[in-house]
Order: sequence, then structure tokens, then C-alpha cells
Amino acid sequence: MYETVQFIHSYWAYLVLFMLLIASFNAIIGFATNKEYSATNFRLALFTLIVSHIQLLIGIVLYFTTPYFKMWGEVGMGGVMKDSVLRLYNVEHPLIMIIAIALITIGYSKHKKKLTSRPKFKMLAIFYGFALIAMLSRIPWSAWL
Repeated sequence: MYETVQFIHSYWAYLVLFMLLIASFNAIIGFATNKEYSATNFRLALFTLIVSHIQLLIGIVLYFTTPYFKMWGEVGMGGVMKDSVLRLYNVEHPLIMIIAIALITIGYSKHKKKLTSRPKFKMLAIFYGFALIAMLSRIPWSAWL
């Protein structure tokens, strides 16, 4: 089961990053050019929110089925924090990804409350942009399929 979930998590991440990149740049361009916010922009932001939340659910399943999770019991908190690989997989990656998805969720919620186009794009650009940076900072690039 672990290998299947890891495979899905790894390849779904490409979709998440692609959508987040497109949504972030769309919001930045829309804000910079005073573009009118349209239904397409709304769908893009919503689809990014949906795929990122699906990735979170897959990641939670993976976290509890991974061999790295067993290391909490074997080496304890101190052992996990001393080993950079264990720390990345058990602490840094999950925590930063949860924060990034929270940023996406907050940005999506805040942008819906704005009444005009420019503030909508501004909220999406800020929150989706920070989420993209956070995600890129903690992807385990060496192990990514």
C-alpha cells in the first residue's frame, strides 16, 4: 500500500505545483494589468484549492504508512530531529505543506469576500504566491519521482 500511495502522492504533486504556479501568475498578471476578474479566474483558483486539498489527504495517508513514521518510536524525538532526512520527512515537509495549503485556503476565502477585481487578484497573488514558495522550499527533490 505504501508504494501505491507514494506513487499517487508524487505524481499528484506535479498537478498541484502546475496549478499553483498558473494560479499565482494569473493573479499577479491580473493584479498588475488591472484585468477584470472573470469566471475563468474563479475556476482556476477553485481548482487549485481542490487539487491541493486532495494532495493533503493523500499526504496524510502516506505520512502514517511510511517507514519514516516508525522512526518516531524507534529513535524518539531527539533522534528524528538530529537526522536531517528524518527531520525533513517527519517534520519539515508535512508542516510546511500544511501551512502552504492553509495559505491557499485563506487566500481563496479572502478573495471571495472582495467586491472588485483588483483586490481579488491581490489576495490570490499574495497567498497563493507564498504557498508556492513554501511548497518549493520543502519538496524532497532528491527522492521525487
